[in-house]
Amino acid sequence: MKSRLRLRKTFSLIFTFLMITQMSMAQTKEETEVAKAVESLKALLVEPTQKGLEEISSKDLSYGHSNGLVEDQKTFVESLMSLKYDFVTMDLTEQTIKVIGNSAIVRHILTAKTNDAGKGPGTANIKVLQVWQKQGSKWVLIARQAVKIVA
Repeated sequence: MKSRLRLRKTFSLIFTFLMITQMSMAQTKEETEVAKAVESLKALLVEPTQKGLEEISSKDLSYGHSNGLVEDQKTFVESLMSLKYDFVTMDLTEQTIKVIGNSAIVRHILTAKTNDAGKGPGTANIKVLQVWQKQGSKWVLIARQAVKIVA
């Protein structure tokens, strides 16, 4: 009788461990997918294509710049395609990703060399918050807000 009880406890512990492991692996998979979407967006910010920008962002996009300007999807795409905002290089550091259901919160520091229209060579060093939503099988940017880093 005691051996059956120990066997049941052992089985329960193993089952619980496997379930927790599987759940954490599923979360890691989602975080990996979001990280790939962030990298795709980064590539599109440096080498924009209209189709790519439209596909990776929501039609209801709210894209906030560190100067307070907020753009919708149409303006966001137009600004990049016209080189109003022109990222020459871009690095993302200190990135965190938190998946909550079909949404994800991403934070990072964005450092870039820019060549924005009419402003000549410049730099960007900002903190960024992105909100992503899983729509079907892909992650889509629904909101982004940048703030200047205060020393």
